[in-house]
Amino acid sequence: MPLTTTGELITRAARRRTAVPAFNIITLEHIEAVVSGAETAGAPVVLQVSENAVKFRGGRLCPLARAAVTAAEQAGVPVALHLDHVQSESLLRQAPEAGFSSVMYDAARLPYAENLTATRAAADWAHAQGLWIEAELGQIGGKDGRPPLDAHAPGARTDPAEARDFVERTGVDALAVAIGSTHAMTTRTAALDHALLERLCAGLAVPLVLHGSSGVPDDALVEAVAGGIGKVNVGTALNAALTGAVREHLGRHPDAVDPRAYLAVGRTAMAGEVARIIRVLDGASSS
Repeated sequence: MPLTTTGELITRAARRRTAVPAFNIITLEHIEAVVSGAETAGAPVVLQVSENAVKFRGGRLCPLARAAVTAAEQAGVPVALHLDHVQSESLLRQAPEAGFSSVMYDAARLPYAENLTATRAAADWAHAQGLWIEAELGQIGGKDGRPPLDAHAPGARTDPAEARDFVERTGVDALAVAIGSTHAMTTRTAALDHALLERLCAGLAVPLVLHGSSGVPDDALVEAVAGGIGKVNVGTALNAALTGAVREHLGRHPDAVDPRAYLAVGRTAMAGEVARIIRVLDGASSS
């Protein structure tokens, strides 16, 4: 079916009181697994390409993006394409032509005033291109001589008043908030601050995004979606499924050299994890 847009998927999900699942892709097997898992679950999905993934692919965005677009057009469920954690202005400007309907512009590493200025400029440009734009705001340090705290550092939190000011002054369409999850967690032990999420949701008129969802237990994820999270980003969980399946296969077949055999089991494992996570998110709409 035709490539859809992230904004449209989030609007539809909001009507159902659920969240859009967004999975980070690195290889063709990631793309195929995410689409397959979404088709199994019968749900729309977002394919995300991060700036780090682009760097891994030699700095070239289009090969992976075009593969994702082709897979989306052949999928049996709606699929959107999102450019994630963009810091490079050059990469940001490649998004429309490469098929992306949305971008996450990441200036959260900067002090608040600089983050605001940079994100405002990115949002103005993105909207002029018809792109939906997400930004990120964590706990901003700098007081008493302390450095800014990265939004994904342990203990980072998004301040509701600062978030409201940030959204109003930048004009972004969604905000990724720091409420207790962190990137690259391989254990599902993140403790989300649901009281803070309630305050953020009450004070903001844009969808909220949860990054680092691989480390969040299922029940906490359901509670977060019910509490106002509109987009759930997942990356490490797929990589863990892929790596675990490949490691097990090679352990049983130490003489294997054909990558098709072990990549196939890795792809199947990722597809299963995609379908499982989507079903968990769907549980929020019925809870």
